[in-house]
Amino acid sequence: MATATRTVLFTDMANYTASVSRADREGLRNLLAAHEKFVHPILTRRGGRIVKSLGDAYMAMFDSATDACRAGLDVVEKVAQSGTLVIRVSCATGDVEEIDGDAFGEAVNLAARINSKTPAGEFWFAESTRMCMNQAELPFESVGQFQLKGITGDIACHRAVGRTRCWLPPQVTQAVKNRTLVRIKKGESLPPLPPDPVLVFEGFRPGSPELRHVVDSLPVLDPARLWMSSYHIAPQDRYDWLQSGHGVIIGTPEALERAVVEVRAVESRPSGSNTIILDLGAQAEVDLVMSGLALPAVPMAEVVAGYTYDLLPDGRWVNRSDQCVLRVDIGSDGVRMTPQATGISIDGRPLAAGQPMRLRHGMVMSTPSGPVVFHELGKDPYAGLLVADTALRMGVGLGQTTELGREPNHPGMALPDRRGQENIRWCSGPRSARAREGGFTLDRALAGRRQAAVEVGPQGTCTLRALHDRCPTYIYAPDQPLRRVDPVAPIKLGDFVVTGTTVVAVRTPQG
Repeated sequence: MATATRTVLFTDMANYTASVSRADREGLRNLLAAHEKFVHPILTRRGGRIVKSLGDAYMAMFDSATDACRAGLDVVEKVAQSGTLVIRVSCATGDVEEIDGDAFGEAVNLAARINSKTPAGEFWFAESTRMCMNQAELPFESVGQFQLKGITGDIACHRAVGRTRCWLPPQVTQAVKNRTLVRIKKGESLPPLPPDPVLVFEGFRPGSPELRHVVDSLPVLDPARLWMSSYHIAPQDRYDWLQSGHGVIIGTPEALERAVVEVRAVESRPSGSNTIILDLGAQAEVDLVMSGLALPAVPMAEVVAGYTYDLLPDGRWVNRSDQCVLRVDIGSDGVRMTPQATGISIDGRPLAAGQPMRLRHGMVMSTPSGPVVFHELGKDPYAGLLVADTALRMGVGLGQTTELGREPNHPGMALPDRRGQENIRWCSGPRSARAREGGFTLDRALAGRRQAAVEVGPQGTCTLRALHDRCPTYIYAPDQPLRRVDPVAPIKLGDFVVTGTTVVAVRTPQG
């Protein structure tokens, strides 16, 4: 058969292996029968041709990308209603060749790889499918870009949204927790706005004069703080809204309400403090606050040619994650940032997912966890700093000493020790090869177990002492040169301790 463009759809029964291990033969037969009963007729009714059936999984072929997506959404919705099974569904569109009852091609591989990333009970599809389907017929949202095994480059994926589900974006979730979420419903007057609000418009027709009037009546806000809730939205309306730097929440009013209530219920549970006081009988003179990512300059010691770090929705920096909201890439030509999700802006200017931007000194990135400020240093030993205070802080009182390091003595603040080399681009040559084989990581190469110590003297003077012979520690004050600590240097409120890949701020104590 000649090659033809098809949409390939995979279904997979979640937790099948665990279910089989607990079931007898009759239970296993009932499980597979239930899978066939629910899934097979939905796929064929929408025009799908079953290519493979493995009992717990189907591969189907569709001539229409829209029919494939509607079938996939039908599967996850109807199976969820049954309460019997949990199914994940994925699809991709492209050239497929069918040979002897089987199907081959990149679309087949892509659909299978997306299925491996799809959470149980969800339906994800590829950008190729989004481009081919009738977008007005299917409620969907972006879930980000992913590196998939055997597939070149970052792959944009999307999630179909059923009538009973609504996934709150990280920025909206955080606003619910912080009590800064403002829900503006059609026909209601604008309520008072708290500091740094996140606004969700509900019940408005996308692109309508009513929505524009309300937006125009607001005070000046970061465009990324404005979200519209909708279930069915025309492609042009979605494009216009997102191009303005705003965000979209896909879900019915009932599903949105449930999602907000669920976040509030979790947030209302008792939790401990994020602040650590070394001596409960002493008053802290300064707080040490974990405050971001230090970016060593490259090329580095004939080992590292470049590297990346990913920012998670909660503000943590990791080597690599499919759940990240943005990725920074450090090369010999500077620092670039690429959003991996919607809702990211720089200096108030929205960026589309996958759109890279060269960072310059003083740029402010709007992220779900708050603003991140880039301080450009531009030369060895650091290309720059990405600064945003986190909730992790430690108070230091008179006469106390606090160590910093990967394994500091107590009491101390532990620096991140990110394992893995997937974020590193290596130089060529034997030195780089030895580093790879030896388990080299930036965190371990640039910071020791005991790296530095902050000391508060009897008069309240604060000093920083370097503890490591080979891994240097620096002090940075905004718009001033980086200073190496050798072996002791004074520090003051507002300074940053830069060590390894970590930035620690010296702040006024809380409370």
